[in-house]
Formats: sequence, structure tokens, C-alpha cells
Amino acid sequence: MRLHRNLTFAVIDSIRDIFNEGVYADKAVEKALKRDKRWGARDRKFVAETIYDIVRWNRLYAEIAEVKVPYDRDNIWRLFSVWCILRGIALPDWNQVGDVPERRIKGRFAELSRTRKYRESIPDWMDELCVSELGEEVWTKEIAALNEQAKVILRTNTLNISKEILQKKLKAEDIITEFVPNHPDALLLPERANVFKSEAFHKGFFEVQDASSQLVAAYLDVKPGMKVIDTCAGAGGKTLHLSALMENKGQIIAMDIYESKLRKLKVRARRNGAHNIDMRVIDSTKVIKKLHEKADRVLIDAPCSGLGVIRRNPDSKWKLQPEFIENIKKVQQEVLQQYSKMVKPGGKMVYATCSILPSENQEQVKTFLTSESGKDFTFVSDKKVLAHISGFDGFYMALLERK
Repeated sequence: MRLHRNLTFAVIDSIRDIFNEGVYADKAVEKALKRDKRWGARDRKFVAETIYDIVRWNRLYAEIAEVKVPYDRDNIWRLFSVWCILRGIALPDWNQVGDVPERRIKGRFAELSRTRKYRESIPDWMDELCVSELGEEVWTKEIAALNEQAKVILRTNTLNISKEILQKKLKAEDIITEFVPNHPDALLLPERANVFKSEAFHKGFFEVQDASSQLVAAYLDVKPGMKVIDTCAGAGGKTLHLSALMENKGQIIAMDIYESKLRKLKVRARRNGAHNIDMRVIDSTKVIKKLHEKADRVLIDAPCSGLGVIRRNPDSKWKLQPEFIENIKKVQQEVLQQYSKMVKPGGKMVYATCSILPSENQEQVKTFLTSESGKDFTFVSDKKVLAHISGFDGFYMALLERK
């Protein structure tokens, strides 16, 4: 493989933005891919995958390269050189590339790979926390799975098309997909492709949504004609799935504290042909109070550490802090206490996170059930999804019923 100067520079600049300026990796990649309209699919793939690779394995590479954040330009070139050597890519004869001690890099890699926190490239605190919550054996397998590249999964929008017909339509656009066992609406792409440019996407035939995430709306046990509240709707991936499961009948109230996210949902709902969604910004407690005991079903897709989706957001390994996790646990309990009041007697509620930590999951549900608000609820069932077992994102969901 021959390195091209303009592609490599796009990678170098993006690494600087992510680690020195705090830019999110997906935004840095998006910006990098807009640099040159002449780049083909292979060029774009190289830029995106190389940025994500260096971010994912940053601790390991930085240790081998003997560099520390914030990185100066030479530091980033050293990281890039380590990446090249470990991938067997010949280094070009450019001014920016100094003397690269190939044997020392490989030797250091072999040595560091014996220790999990270097091998899996994670901060000490994260390694310690996850061992204490999951145990040595489970965490070792889980973090290895979370460091693999995320698969591209589509969710068929059954309001407009069946999974079988969607598969045929995508094949006609040279996008090959496979069914996913135990995920009725999911299609997996064995080869990555820019699905957002497809005609099928513009016609609202599918959304991109991980297979684990697709389990959440189904777990809520909705029926057409119900009144359903999605309390932390965000840009609405699960809201749209609920709409499809309800066959566009009944009412979904999609709520969020961020109006900008609900605006994105509005656009997506229009493309999906989902007409039973009302949007409400949570700008005061009144919004919640008005809906007390009004909903047949309530979904709380709670804010969380996101430790189950590290493969999608590898930079979160470096941006996440232990204090954030402690604070978010308080938020999770508040959200459970407040939003559960919207479930009517006999109604059901799902509490879900994309975290793998029991302290954000089972323990939050346990705390809620022993509280004043929780005494009206009974635990029905829960589902723990771990990446090393499922092959998809780490998730948790618990179904509770109001007496």
C-alpha cells in the first residue's frame, strides 16, 4: 500500500483536533472527508479507518512512540509511524517522517501487549472500574469485543417495506446485506457502504441502527393505538422503531431536553412516513406533570456512560471521566423517579442504557423499586447484552409494570 500525502495530512490534522481540541472523532472524520471532493471510496475509507484506528489504539501507540497529550505535530507523525509499522505499511521518504526504529516498535508492541490496559488501550481507572463491576474474565473478553470495528446494521422501516423486499432493492444498488438471527427487522452489511446515498434510504425504507439498540423498542411491548412516551428521545432512532411497531396508530410523545435533537427527529419522521409522533421539549417540570398517569407505555432510554458503544465512539475512552459516571448515576435515578410517574396503572415501562456496568443498570432498577415512587411497580424481566456474546453493542433493558 502506497501512502498519499493529502490523505495522510487529513489524518494528522484530525488526530490533532481530536486530542488537542476535544473535537469528537465522528465530527473530525466528517470534516476530513469534506476536504477533497475528488477522493474516491477507497481514499475516504483510508482516511476514516486510519483516524479511528489511531484513536482506538491511542494509549498503546502513544506508549510505543513515547509521546503524551497534548501532541505537537512531530508527536502525531510518530503515532502515525507506529501505526504504519504495526500494519506493515512502508513509510514514505517525506521530511515529516524521521528515523523510525522498526525493530524497537515491534518489540515494544509485543511487550506491552501482555498487559490488558495497554493491549486494549484503555485508561487505568476504566480498567479498574470494569474489573470491579464485571470481574476479570468477563471484562477481558468484553473490552476485546468493544475494540473491534462496529458492524453496519440497518433496521427495516416496516411502515414502508418488508425486510425481504428491502434486501432485494439494496442488492439492485450493489449493497449486499444479510439477515440477523433473533432481530426481525435487521440487515447486516458484510462490506461497509455509504448507505445514506442509496435511493432506499431517501425513500425512508430503513434507518441505520445497531442490532442491540433494535431490541429496546420491541422490549416495551407496544400495540397499535396505545399512548407511548419516549422520554429521552434524542434524534429518535427508537421513537421511529416504536412508530413502526405501532403501525403508525395511536400516539407517541417524543420528549427531550434538547430541542435541536427533536428537530432532527422531525426530519427523520417525515422521511420514514411516521405520522403518530408528537414532539415536546422538556423545558420545565410542568411538561412531565401534565402527563402523570397518562401513558400505556414509557421508554426511559437513560443518559449513561456509553461504555457499551465504545466501538462506535472509540474517543469516549479518552473523553470519559470517572466523575462523569458518578454524576450520571444520580441523573439516571432522578429520571427514573420523575418519568415513571407518567405510566398509568397497569401500564409498563422500560429502563434502558447502552452501558455494561451493573451500577448503571440492575442496581439502578433495584434502587428505584425500593423507593417511594418505585413501590407501585413490579419487576417483570431484564436483558443484559454483552458485545463479546452478541457480537453487537453492549446494552441493558429492564421491563417494569405499574400495579
